[in-house]
Amino acid sequence: MTRLNGRRILVVEDEALVAMLVEDALLDAGASVLGPVATVAEALALLERERPDVAVLDLNLAGETSTPVANQLVKLGVPFVVATGYGADGLPPGHAEVPVLAKPYDPDDLTSALGRLCK
Repeated sequence: MTRLNGRRILVVEDEALVAMLVEDALLDAGASVLGPVATVAEALALLERERPDVAVLDLNLAGETSTPVANQLVKLGVPFVVATGYGADGLPPGHAEVPVLAKPYDPDDLTSALGRLCK
């Protein structure tokens, strides 16, 4: 059993191949995946219906910043990991404390990072 077993994890990722790889890694770790969703609108709509335990958030969704999703996750008290090719410098304002995974990343690094956020 892992810390992700039974956890509901929101995946916000616009690259289909990356989203599938993330989903597979999370399912293999025993998690339940919400999404993946590829746009800010989809993510916010999903958050109106469901509350994940944790989330993985791509910062750049086809040229659109995912800051509104990060803000909503904070408002809901949902911890999250940012997965980005921009590094920590690309974090949204006010989210400097959020763990960052630099793309490309190993799926084990993702599951470990998310596991640390699960209490």
